[in-house]
Amino acid sequence: MKTLSFDCLVAKQADDSTVLSFVATAEKISKIARISRVGRGENMELFGFQRSQIGNHIHEIHDYLETDQAVLPNAIILAFTEGVTFKSSKDRKSGVLEVELRDQQVGLIVDGQQRFSALSMLDEKKFEVFVSALICKDEDELQRQFILINNTKPLSKDLIYELLPTVDGLPPRLSSRSFASHLTQELNFSKDSVFNSLIKIHTNPMGVISPNAVQKVIMNSRSHGAMRDIFRVKGEQGCFELINNFFEGVVHVFEDDWYKKDDKGRILGTHNPRTSRLIHGAGITALGHLMDAAFTLQAKETKGGFIDILNIVKPFTAWSSGIWDFKPTPKQWSEIQNVPKDIRQLSDYLYSCLTSELRKDTLKAEAI
Repeated sequence: MKTLSFDCLVAKQADDSTVLSFVATAEKISKIARISRVGRGENMELFGFQRSQIGNHIHEIHDYLETDQAVLPNAIILAFTEGVTFKSSKDRKSGVLEVELRDQQVGLIVDGQQRFSALSMLDEKKFEVFVSALICKDEDELQRQFILINNTKPLSKDLIYELLPTVDGLPPRLSSRSFASHLTQELNFSKDSVFNSLIKIHTNPMGVISPNAVQKVIMNSRSHGAMRDIFRVKGEQGCFELINNFFEGVVHVFEDDWYKKDDKGRILGTHNPRTSRLIHGAGITALGHLMDAAFTLQAKETKGGFIDILNIVKPFTAWSSGIWDFKPTPKQWSEIQNVPKDIRQLSDYLYSCLTSELRKDTLKAEAI
């Protein structure tokens, strides 16, 4: 087996990790590492973990690197799980890394894919860069390091959140969202889901519904709402059924605000956040609070039960036309924005309408 060798410095960090640093050209890097694009297989399982390339940014870096004054101090980070051997020096502060040359490169570029792509476009200039290498014990450790390294940088949060369910042992700040992210992906890719292909995530860019809004609904409910109780009895499948039943009820009751239709009432497609606040992040999040209220106040968890609740508040809504009768200042339907203040106002309004109407029904029943 042919190999490439690199003289390395060793950084003493975690006891069970090997962290190395060396110098290489893009040509040599391309022989030992590759960019693994994130995507979905035929069974909708997630593979890879790198975001898509940004063409304009790569060309800007390339044009700069072509200049005589170009410097690039930022290291490209590689990760290996196999195909490498490190021979340490006696003082364990340096050594030699040997990387096997295979038909498919054994390493993955964890960070710096755009810099690497720009470097690869250089025609004749032999431009050396610093490379940091992680030797990981397995694929799970590699994915974990990718998330932790990139979470502190301006990388797409949607991509980070989509990857969370594939990794264990993350900090609480990230692991608390993992359940919500996994359930969101189940809702997005299940043919039995009302959200099928509608949620806009990294591997489904044509979706129209914000993944953050759906995740907020799940996190809120799992923390102190209906899903907290449902999960204890029915687990994740019960939570899937709960939110799916609720939003199936939403589509049934607010069909004209969910679907775009022609003059003859034929469905043309789904609304988007600009044409209906029912699809909007604020609407989805506020409806999540209503789902929890329906469960808490009326023990509703079926589609039919949720339809009963949603029909109660329907006369007071203005998802795609009309005015929200907020006190003391009403708002046009299109004035609702996906900001905490508006979400709170919309959530409180829907809850107030529901409880007020339920109270009236109770008084009527008592009078009889």
